[in-house]
Parts: sequence; structure tokens; C-alpha cells
Amino acid sequence: MNKKVIVTGDIHNEFHQLNILINKKRPDLVICCGDFGYWPGKQWAQELEEIKTKGAKILWCDGNHEDHWALRDRVTDELAPNVIYMPRGSTYTLPDGRVMMFMGGADSIDKHMRIEGSTWFREEVIQQRDLYDLPDIKVDIFITHTCPVELLNDLLKYDLRKNSDPSNKALTELWKRYKPDLWFFGHWHKSLEGMLSSTKWYSLSHPTMGDRWWMYLP
Repeated sequence: MNKKVIVTGDIHNEFHQLNILINKKRPDLVICCGDFGYWPGKQWAQELEEIKTKGAKILWCDGNHEDHWALRDRVTDELAPNVIYMPRGSTYTLPDGRVMMFMGGADSIDKHMRIEGSTWFREEVIQQRDLYDLPDIKVDIFITHTCPVELLNDLLKYDLRKNSDPSNKALTELWKRYKPDLWFFGHWHKSLEGMLSSTKWYSLSHPTMGDRWWMYLP
């Protein structure tokens, strides 16, 4: 039986929007490209338990706007029923046999307005250590938060402030190693798509931006 798989851009703790999408489309699997909105214990944030999965499995990588210390100290990747964090470099095999690799992380352009250790964390950017000990396998699909250096010309026209993120160079290294067929990312809050050599890429937006923030996995 074919599984219905949806990929989303940033959620930013807008879990009610995710609930509406799940209730309407009834996917089997939802993949989120970071900035999911994991802020456990914050009075201003919804908790993951408020997500109504309707039996769907939700896989998400970290963005820059998450509690990275809480992620570091987690005791399990399933942080709520059927809501599963995918650490950097982790993989997931789809029912059709295609392999997805997750590599969250990016730089916050608003970190000067945030509090280190509370609403901002140095661990948000991709580190070189995140690229160590990656599996020597064929990877068909990338799920990341931001994009490689090669796509910056397409995206910086929408936000010039995101021009000094070491995560972009790290993702270039990752792309050169694996050359996936498909690549999905968020972070830029802009719906775009294109080709990077033989890799088809999609930039997905945010639920409140009035732009494409989700799509079915091709």
C-alpha cells in the first residue's frame, strides 16, 4: 500500500496549523525541515503533546529556533507520541526503499535579541563534528533546515542577513558526498525550487506566510 508522505517547512510552534493539515490531509508520515518549535517548559510555547497526529508519524530535524540544550539532554528521540526528533546525520528508510538523511541546524540572525542558554544556543549551527561518522550508504533525499552555499544566490535576494552561516558550507560538503535526488529545506520562509546539478531542491515556507509551506513527497 502506498503511504501518503507530506514534507513541511518551518512550523515555529504553530502546532494548531499542523493539526489542521493533518486532520485535512490524513498523511501517514509528516517530515518537517526544522524550526519545529521545541521549547519544552516555556510558558509561551505549545508542548509537543498538543499535536494531534491522528496516527501519523512525524519526523523533524532541528532548526535554529529550538531549545538545543533540551535536545542535547533528551533521553529518547520520540519526544511525544509519534513525534520523533531526527538527530543530525540520522537516516530513515521510506516504505518504497528510499533513504532520507536529516541534517538540522542554522544560524539565527536574531540572536542579538535572544538570551543565550534560554532562547538562543551556540549549538544551533552545523558543526564539523556533525559530519563525522556518517553512514556510507546511498542517500536519496536530504531533509535539512538551511541550504548549501551553491543556492545562496537564489535565496539571499529574499534575506541578505543570512549570508554568514557556516552551516551552508557544511551542507555543501554533505551534498558533494551524497548527491541526493531530492532536497527539502526551510529557514528562508520562501517557496522556491530548482536544480543543483542532478539534485532537485525545494525551499518551503511557513504556515503564516501565505506561501507554499507543505507539499506531498514526489
